[in-house]
Amino acid sequence: MEQEITEGVELCLADGRLNPGAVGWTRRPLHRANLRGWGRVKRWEYWGIVTPTHIVGLVASSLDYAGVYGVYVLDRESGVETSKDVAVPFARGVVMPDRSGVGTAAVRGGGVRIEIRNGDGGTRIRAVAPGVMVDVEVALPEGHESLGVVVPWGTKRFQYTVKDLGRPVTGRLKVHGREFVVEDAFAVLDHGRGKWPYSVRWNWAAGSEPGGGRAIQLGGQWTDGTGMTENGLFVDGRLHKIHDELTWEQPWRISGARVEVEFRPFHVRRARTELGLVGNRTEQCFGHFIGRAQTDEGAWIDLDGLTGWAEEVHNRW
Repeated sequence: MEQEITEGVELCLADGRLNPGAVGWTRRPLHRANLRGWGRVKRWEYWGIVTPTHIVGLVASSLDYAGVYGVYVLDRESGVETSKDVAVPFARGVVMPDRSGVGTAAVRGGGVRIEIRNGDGGTRIRAVAPGVMVDVEVALPEGHESLGVVVPWGTKRFQYTVKDLGRPVTGRLKVHGREFVVEDAFAVLDHGRGKWPYSVRWNWAAGSEPGGGRAIQLGGQWTDGTGMTENGLFVDGRLHKIHDELTWEQPWRISGARVEVEFRPFHVRRARTELGLVGNRTEQCFGHFIGRAQTDEGAWIDLDGLTGWAEEVHNRW
C-alpha cells in the first residue's frame, strides 16, 4: 500500500539523492523540491484550461540545458490551433518555486511570456504569445484536494508531481484580436520537479466538469513497477486515491480494479521534435470520457461527459 504523507517533507537528502521519507502521496502539496545538481533535473508548470469555446495549454519549464515554454489554444468549434513554442538555452531567466501552490513561476523569451502567481485564494495566470493573450484567475476552493505523488526509479532518478483538477477559472482570453470571457471553465495543473532518466514514455488522462464536482486523473507507463501510481478520482473536491496500476489500450480504453473508462476524442494534436540526442513525440487528444470509477467507500461514480484529454508521450531528454 502506498504511504500517505500528511506533514511537510523535503524531496531530497543533503547530498541530492531521493529522501526515502518523501516517497508517498498527498492530498495537498507538502513536498519541498530541494533539488541539487545539473543535467537531469526537470522543473515545470503545465496548466490546461478548458472553456466552452476553447482549450488552452500553457507550459513553463526548465530542463537545465534549456528553458522550454509553450502557449497553445484550440478553438473547439472550428478546430483551428494557435501555438507558439520556444526553447531558451540554459533556461536563462526562468523562475521556479520549490513548492507547489506557493510563490511565482515565470518565463520569458522568443515572444512568449508566462507568469503564474500563487496566493492564498488561488492562482493568477497571465500569458502572452503571438496572437494570444490569457489573463485568468484560478480559484482554490476551501477544502479542495489535489494528488501529489513521488515516483522513485532509484535514489538518483525520481519525480515529484502534483495533479490538481477541476479548479474553477474566470477571466479573459484573446485570440487573433477577438476577446472571449472565460467562465463555466476549469483548469488542471501538472506541477513537476525531479531527476529523470534519459528516455521515458508516459500516458496521462485528465477530465473534469465545470465546478469540479467530478474529476478523474489517470497515468501509466512511467510509474510502472515503482510501487507508486498517479491515479485518483475526485468527488466534490475530495481525492479518492487509486493505488492500482492500470491497463491502457488504444484507442483509449483505460481499466483496472476501480476504473472502467473510455475516452472519445473530438480533436487530435500531434507534435514531433528531433534534435539529435533530444527528441519528443506527443499525441494529445481532446475529448470526452465515458465510464466509471470507484470511491474509497466502494461507490461507483459515473464519469460520462467529463471533458479533458488523453495523451501518449515519448521523451528523450
